[in-house]
Amino acid sequence: MESAVSPFLMFEGHCEEALNLYISTIPNSRIINIRKYGAGEQGKEGSVMLAQADIGGLPLMCNDSSVHHAFTFTPSSSLFVTCKSEAEFDKIASELGKGGGVLMTPANYGFSRKFTWFNDRFGVSWQVNLA
Repeated sequence: MESAVSPFLMFEGHCEEALNLYISTIPNSRIINIRKYGAGEQGKEGSVMLAQADIGGLPLMCNDSSVHHAFTFTPSSSLFVTCKSEAEFDKIASELGKGGGVLMTPANYGFSRKFTWFNDRFGVSWQVNLA
């Protein structure tokens, strides 16, 4: 077996909701596998023990932590989306950005025709770029 690397996102109760948003917004995305906590297991029954997804070609793992931590997501790590059309850019930025916080408004910053950076409503940081 070869080694494999993928981002791992740890949520506290919103993992499945976040995954559903991501796969419905980013083209060519799907949940590969999802395992939920059952009765008597360490996590809250019905929350995500471990999920694997493909988000636009990026293998992604995530879960709902059964332990509360004193930290959450940070913009220093973000998911970068390259869009081929302005319509795709606008849809992705609008859908993922709802209820989140804008770090850089959509604009031409010189390095890109159109670029935005924001945290989604779950705290995950996204950079969206128009190629």
